[in-house]
Amino acid sequence: MATFLFDDIIFGPVKSRRLGASLGINLLPVSGKFCNFNCIYCECGWSGDSGQGTRLPSREDIRTHLEKKLIEIRDEAAPLDKITFAGNGEPTIHPEFVGIIADTIAIRDRIVPGVKIAVLSNASRLDNPEIFAALGQIDMNILKLDSAFERTVSLINQPPAGYSVDRVIDGMMRYDGRFILQTLFVQGEFEGGKFNNSTDEEISAWLEVVKKVRPEMVMIYTIARDTPIDTIQKIEPEILDNIAGKVKRLGIPVQVSY
Repeated sequence: MATFLFDDIIFGPVKSRRLGASLGINLLPVSGKFCNFNCIYCECGWSGDSGQGTRLPSREDIRTHLEKKLIEIRDEAAPLDKITFAGNGEPTIHPEFVGIIADTIAIRDRIVPGVKIAVLSNASRLDNPEIFAALGQIDMNILKLDSAFERTVSLINQPPAGYSVDRVIDGMMRYDGRFILQTLFVQGEFEGGKFNNSTDEEISAWLEVVKKVRPEMVMIYTIARDTPIDTIQKIEPEILDNIAGKVKRLGIPVQVSY
């Protein structure tokens, strides 16, 4: 199936299902996905199709482009709710990620104070002290965990060697609730393996993780764009609503995107 790539360093503002009017920052190549995960549902396609080995935008490039765009938005009084690090893969793998976050906070404070900064991350690099600290400085530290089970994560996210669900949970706990948990629910089949991370068994284990890490919010959603394979399906709204109800009963706010 057709997939989608961001073709610039700064894009938008776009209307996001979860973040409102969001100005995107893509720290990764525009020619292909560049990520340490290879999620089978990713709208950007497969990791390494054409993005590997190409030039990453520099810290200076990002700073210059962001400042120019924010001045334009401010002068035009255009609506802007978030500055969001997303793009064509995992933003924290950029070698200058920590410095880029510092620059973004400073530029935001000077030009559009009050606009929140968000990072969408797969949470795979929380064991890096500098990255952990940088994520802790932003307004919306949005960390992915699609299942409490290693077998499910291995199938649908295809993380790098050495990845551990338990280690990710430990990292989340160190934020003392100052982060947002995001989970994408999906079902289907891939390379002979069937998956559905919305079953009773999956949700029961996932809710135990939610109780343990106590995020400030949970974002749950399902696929909304094309995916690299055509053997996966979105989860029905009533199932997502049921999951959301269980999170709310834990006293944790939840946002649902269909």
